[in-house]
Amino acid sequence: MDATDWAIIAELERDGRLTNVELAHRVGLTTGPCLRRVQRLEADGVIRGYRAVIDPAAVGRSFEVLLDLTLEAQDADTVGHFEQTMAQASEVVELRRLFGSPDYFVRVAVADLAAYETFLSRHVMTIPRVERVISRFTMKTIKPAR
Repeated sequence: MDATDWAIIAELERDGRLTNVELAHRVGLTTGPCLRRVQRLEADGVIRGYRAVIDPAAVGRSFEVLLDLTLEAQDADTVGHFEQTMAQASEVVELRRLFGSPDYFVRVAVADLAAYETFLSRHVMTIPRVERVISRFTMKTIKPAR
């Protein structure tokens, strides 16, 4: 990848809806070479997709909770069941397995505290072998995830 590829990536990260004409203009290419570069970046898996950034408040999910979660055991069945169950929950917007302690970082988005309590008690705490959950509530987001 060269500087032009990096410029294309930076522009598309800022605005994934740019037309090829506008993107080419911003990175100093003509439209044909720009399109070929974008297609190559897509084919190579550098650009994995495009998405809309949704306002959580507009869809009733402005209450965000960060969970540190530890399992009682790390056997394949326990880990697999936990990961599958959590990944299927619409409230879970990010799920990461970590080295060390805790075992998982989970980002949850719901409407309010009552919705979080319901999610925690009816979903998370019903998964076998969940040992500990520490909930952290965001005071302020300084730099959101992309």
